[in-house]
Amino acid sequence: MTDYGQVVLRVCRAVLPLQDAEDAAADAFLAALEAYPRLRPDSDGKAWLVTIAHRKAVDIVRRRSRNGVPVAELPEPSGAAARAAEPTMPDEQLWIAVRELPTKQRHAVAYHYVADLAYADVAAIMGTSEAAARRNAADGIRALRRSYPAASGSVPRFSRTRR
Repeated sequence: MTDYGQVVLRVCRAVLPLQDAEDAAADAFLAALEAYPRLRPDSDGKAWLVTIAHRKAVDIVRRRSRNGVPVAELPEPSGAAARAAEPTMPDEQLWIAVRELPTKQRHAVAYHYVADLAYADVAAIMGTSEAAARRNAADGIRALRRSYPAASGSVPRFSRTRR
């Protein structure tokens, strides 16, 4: 957990709001502890853990979609209630922009840029080719550059070494 705790939380955070992401990360570590004895010695532990975290985050999204409660009109939070609705973190607007990306782009960006996984690992997790994983990540970054203005008004630079 010491080595990969932040990575797992960031991957979950790319899909879920903060509180749900924390729950998904905790669930992922519990599931990993249960499954660890069956892990092959030659497995990539980081990719394995990110895969578990991804699946736990998707489980929460699915659970939420089944438990929706229809209402005629949603009330708009105001004042202190609006500020307390979700704790703010540095770059909270960026996390919101990431969550608004199409699913494949969001996952590719989270796995490659947030979890620092190689495209081969991203492809394995997503069940696509390495080229498709690269394309989804590139499209996601392009969309973020268009939709997410940095505080200074400039376009943020996302960079990674090619793997």
